Amino acid sequence: MEKLTVHSRRRFIQQVSLLAGAATTSSLSHVFAQSTTADRNVQVRNMEVFTVSVTNRTNWIVVRLTGSNGVTGLGEASLGRRTELAELNQFYRLVEGESAFDVQQYRQRGWAQASSGDRVLATAFSAIEQALWDLIGKSLAVPFYDLVGGQLHSSLPVYANINRATAERGPEGFADNAERAVADGFKSLKAPPFDGFPALDSPAAEIQAARELGVACIYAMRERVGDDIAIKIDAHSFFDTQMSIDIARELDEANLSWYEEPVAPTQTENTKIIHDAISQVLAGGEFLFGMEGFRALCENQAVDIIMPDVKHCGGMWEAIKISALAETFNVKVSPHNPSGPISTAASVALCAALPNFDILEYQWGEQAWRSTLIEPNETFENGFIAVSDHPGFGITLNQRVLEEHRL
Repeated sequence: MEKLTVHSRRRFIQQVSLLAGAATTSSLSHVFAQSTTADRNVQVRNMEVFTVSVTNRTNWIVVRLTGSNGVTGLGEASLGRRTELAELNQFYRLVEGESAFDVQQYRQRGWAQASSGDRVLATAFSAIEQALWDLIGKSLAVPFYDLVGGQLHSSLPVYANINRATAERGPEGFADNAERAVADGFKSLKAPPFDGFPALDSPAAEIQAARELGVACIYAMRERVGDDIAIKIDAHSFFDTQMSIDIARELDEANLSWYEEPVAPTQTENTKIIHDAISQVLAGGEFLFGMEGFRALCENQAVDIIMPDVKHCGGMWEAIKISALAETFNVKVSPHNPSGPISTAASVALCAALPNFDILEYQWGEQAWRSTLIEPNETFENGFIAVSDHPGFGITLNQRVLEEHRL
């Protein structure tokens, strides 16, 4: 295959960078159409899917596309405990034999299914879209962020989500793991101390006991880690509007960094009422799909921070559009990412180019070997992760570690 010249590579990057500012309305197709013949000869030839066994609560589903130039691109399609995602096959058929650069063509062909409201379809669609971008970046020998406007951040703050590592769900269990995450260098952490909350039509005494337990867990974490560590709380939409407000007020002295999804983020009006009634920063939107899924939250300024997930929101390009929409309304972006190292690398590459980026999520404490699944290994320093300058998302799979832990 003819090699891409430095001149043509630079011209390609300049063209895409000019386009990125109009991300919410523009298409990349006309830019890709101007790339060299050698570029467009990179066809998608193969898809591999690997399931990595992590814990009894978590599996990672990894997608690897191979181009006709031998270059591979990675995406992640993890969905909790799921061990397979057959829906990947129907979306792969939309790219098989096509140019890896035809991302917009793929998006148009798959959008109706991906946006149907089925999270499994949204996740399968998003994983292949991620892998296409990684394949493009590696084929051009440029980082992902150089395809979408360039790098704004060289390192990113990260918070440790201690949820899945916490087996003992009382105050001591959460406080112990909060302390351990801080000992690992993290300056910010998140926990869901209200998980297991009873249905709202349960007996009043049962609901009150669950409220008191959750609040006690939060204050135990605060006491253990001190006032300088940011604590974020995910309420997983267990409350109604008034309860959300009441509990937030009980937590005023805990000095939370944010209060996440006390009601479902699709309840825009109720979310706005909560937002305007409480002192905490309000965050949400972890499973919403597409720019339209986030529009109401942003336009109504019902949250301070939105949380698109590259695995579920429509992929990398849609996450950029969502972030541009949020920026219009002075809403920050903190990608949802209780995921494996593939999604984390993709999210880092995305966040490097976002002007309204806030902080990135990291699933802390599940397995000691996690960082070695990719090369270079995933590393954090004082609660930050460095942005890679390697092509694409900057990583490849460590095949040995993959074989040790795949199902």
